[in-house]
Amino acid sequence: MRNVVEDLVHELYDELRPGVANWSDTPENREDVMVYTLNRVPAHYVTTLKGEVITRMDLLKDQLRADATVALLEAFRFIGAKPRPSGGAAKH
Repeated sequence: MRNVVEDLVHELYDELRPGVANWSDTPENREDVMVYTLNRVPAHYVTTLKGEVITRMDLLKDQLRADATVALLEAFRFIGAKPRPSGGAAKH
């Protein structure tokens, strides 16, 4: 079982990150942004390849992609304003 929205958010992170000014791309910041974003977009779990293909096609629809992009940009802004120290626990 896996959440295919997580794959979409990872792809969007890589697309959007270069355009975020003054972003410190540490493993901690990346993880915090992913957690922040995934807590704000609906999950889509699949257990089979067929389910994954169908769900991925649905994920290409504009609204879900837009919602994930907005949540990700909010995460960059929020986490960028309050980055956690390296090695600390996430509190977002």
